[in-house]
Amino acid sequence: MIRILIADDHNLVRQGIKALLDKNEGFETVGESSDGILTLESIKALKPDVVLMDIAMPLLNGIQILEKMKQENLTTSVVILSMHSDETLVRQALRLGAKGYLLKDSLKEELTIALLSAVNGKIYLSPSIAGVMIDGYLENRVTQMNSAELLTIREKEVLKLIAEGNTNSTIAHILKISIKTVERHRSNMLAKLNINDTAGLIQYAIKTKLIFINQLDE
Repeated sequence: MIRILIADDHNLVRQGIKALLDKNEGFETVGESSDGILTLESIKALKPDVVLMDIAMPLLNGIQILEKMKQENLTTSVVILSMHSDETLVRQALRLGAKGYLLKDSLKEELTIALLSAVNGKIYLSPSIAGVMIDGYLENRVTQMNSAELLTIREKEVLKLIAEGNTNSTIAHILKISIKTVERHRSNMLAKLNINDTAGLIQYAIKTKLIFINQLDE
């Protein structure tokens, strides 16, 4: 029995995925989560075999969760299920250890293949993005360090929460750090990125896909 955690901020999406999985006797849904921090906590508490996870979630996005999992040596396999087919996102996810990347318009048979591949340590990509993505990944192409890699994992967490419209005090509460620490991270990011204000940080977060435009509209 393959134990699965479903992580997506849309309730209807989670319900639809769970209904599909429940029809397969080899799968068991052990939990659901609607934001990045809850997803990370659920991975630690439930220890699922696979996390089926969206990229665009509140608090922490899918890439940030993969970074945290790598940092904390969490071995649960991850399959990304997203509407975003951007090459940069796919490469980041694979580089950080994701075992699959599916688009949300994939056939249900692909979901089964991706989950089975993940528990067997293999990578599965939706056919529509597989070609150039897997070629570049297997060749281990060297790319220039982009500006996002100048930021620490914690700085990116703070940046995402800033871009989502949270105050310093709210960010401090969510991340369990002091307000002064939040302010220091903000100052460090402005200096590192050569940005002058919060509006610039928000634009940068959108450009580097820490947050997505549709999230700002919700």
